[in-house]
Amino acid sequence: MTNKQSRAQQLMGDLAPKLAELTDEVLFGDVWERPGLSPRDRSLVTVAALVALYRTDQLKSHLGRALDNGLTEEELVEAITQLAFYAGWPCGVGAIGVLREVSRG
Repeated sequence: MTNKQSRAQQLMGDLAPKLAELTDEVLFGDVWERPGLSPRDRSLVTVAALVALYRTDQLKSHLGRALDNGLTEEELVEAITQLAFYAGWPCGVGAIGVLREVSRG
């Protein structure tokens, strides 16, 4: 039997086990599973917030999740382009660079 660690456990479980646990159980176990929005819509909202806040470290994994949740690269480019006008040009340009890394590997 394998005990596969979550991404949160891998990233911070050794130093901040409670934060990793809350990430797994509350954020992804509860909030992301609520029926009010589809996973695709939650991904779009999350990506938009991370782009607007220039949180490129978290943006990388959430862009991957967005693609897994059904958003296309073209839709993400369009969303980022829209956000560049509201969140600031550097936020949009930075996000496109992260998307390039994620989608082109």
